[in-house]
Amino acid sequence: MLKLYNTLTRKKETFKPIKKNEVGIYSCGPTVYDYPHVGNLRAFVFPDILKRWLEYRHYKVNHIMNITDVDDKLILKSEGKRGELKEITKRYEDAFKDNLKELNIIPANVFPRATEHIKEMTKIIEKLEKNGYAYKTNDGIYFSIKKFKNYGKLSRLKIENLKEGARIDTDKYEKENAQDFALWKFYNEKDGEIYWDTELGKGRPGWHIECSAMSSKYLGESFDIHTGGIDLIFPHHTNEIAQSEGANKKKFVKYWMHNNFILVNGEKMSKSLGNFYVLKDLLDKGWSLNAIRYILLSTHYRQELNISDDGLKAAEESVKRIFEFLDNSKGKEDNKEVLKQLDKAEEEFGKAMDDDLNIAQALGVLFGFIRDANREGAGDKSYNFIKSISEKVLGLKKEKVKIPVEIKKLADEREQARKNKDWKKSDKLREELKSRGWEVADTSEGWRLKKI
Repeated sequence: MLKLYNTLTRKKETFKPIKKNEVGIYSCGPTVYDYPHVGNLRAFVFPDILKRWLEYRHYKVNHIMNITDVDDKLILKSEGKRGELKEITKRYEDAFKDNLKELNIIPANVFPRATEHIKEMTKIIEKLEKNGYAYKTNDGIYFSIKKFKNYGKLSRLKIENLKEGARIDTDKYEKENAQDFALWKFYNEKDGEIYWDTELGKGRPGWHIECSAMSSKYLGESFDIHTGGIDLIFPHHTNEIAQSEGANKKKFVKYWMHNNFILVNGEKMSKSLGNFYVLKDLLDKGWSLNAIRYILLSTHYRQELNISDDGLKAAEESVKRIFEFLDNSKGKEDNKEVLKQLDKAEEEFGKAMDDDLNIAQALGVLFGFIRDANREGAGDKSYNFIKSISEKVLGLKKEKVKIPVEIKKLADEREQARKNKDWKKSDKLREELKSRGWEVADTSEGWRLKKI
């Protein structure tokens, strides 16, 4: 029985989707004004694992991940020029989707862009005006948080002592600084060419209304799961609830799920500390895509994740153990004792993942089985289990290793030495290959190299 931790209730709950065997998930996607950093990437790997596990448990998943292509930061960066805005957002959206592909993250069913859903946003704002939650000022249309019962229920925010009518027109604000927030910002000269003419007046949307509009369009006014980083609990997700429930008069989301932050070498990621990494930075340091994906998923999503060279090295070793097991077990027959352990491993792995995606415990089960099965004698059934978990749940994909020309030449020379029965030269070349990080194996079809 699958249980998920709900940020709204602060407890694990038995998962019961609105529609039997169908799950709607909305994930807050990137604001495309820069390249995604590793902290962002965790927020995309997490819903990927969630989605993979739901599909493994035979649910049909409809996953939506938005693209924020207009907000305060983007208007500033584009200097209010519409053409520049499109150029910037396309460049970084393409980079984001390249990262998803590189990390083998299953694409969302739809990646809606905010600028393509202005009409849906204006309709929600009109509903909020009609229902008495929104009011106009000289600079925009605001949501009155005092009018919405239980505002802040997701973030457990206390608003009793707030000043009436205090407003904020920026997209983000500090913790506990709850104020009426902008739904629609009337045009001012700083916006340049970035505006829309609508029934609400000339202007542009506030950040929070974007997700309310896009989620309801593709998933309905009520849906199952909303994911994002813990930094979005307040104000973004808090305001999404207020807007959506204020407009539609029904529960917005059943299960709110949030991933924790990333640390780099035990410290908060910061450009000033020189530990601010994007995916390319880690690849340039020599780490494989599988190792990067593995480290991003291997800590429970609600815990802080520390990325370090030691951690990435351990991730490389873990991935290596999985693929070595697959190479060694395929085409063989399982020992009877292994088959008994296999049934237990399948059950225990499932229990761990069903317990709010307890990935650390699940991986412990996986590697415990690999250790024991290697000792007892693993075969095809063990292979099928590990292959299914590694591909379908963990999302690991065997990377093609490019053999350098000089390494291939040494392997060919060694093969020729073996044919000439020059065992001394053959052994010497084997050691040379090993010193360069390659292990050579002799098969009926010739030599085979493996990176070590």
